[in-house]
Amino acid sequence: MATINDFMELDIRVGEIIQVETFEKAKKPAYQLWVDFGDEIGTKKSSAQITQCYTKEELMGKQVLGVVNFPPRKIADFTSEVLVLGVYAQQGVVLIQPEQLVKKGDKLG
Repeated sequence: MATINDFMELDIRVGEIIQVETFEKAKKPAYQLWVDFGDEIGTKKSSAQITQCYTKEELMGKQVLGVVNFPPRKIADFTSEVLVLGVYAQQGVVLIQPEQLVKKGDKLG
């Protein structure tokens, strides 16, 4: 079982998607995302298999939650620096986002 201390080690922040590209070299359909987490953290890249539920246009400007303190992970020729969080639903991966507009970089707690 995970402990509260395990959870507290995760740095989960709110970011805004500022750029979206189709990830042609991914094994499964995916997008390359650039997410702005504000002045403290800056912009981070992520690979996300969310093409079933979102178009590139729908993702632009969307606020999302992401784990910003995982080590970078190489996926094909792309370095994913943040894990964008979503729910594995029947229709595909649905992103987790704040119910209200909040400041970029705000921390989940």
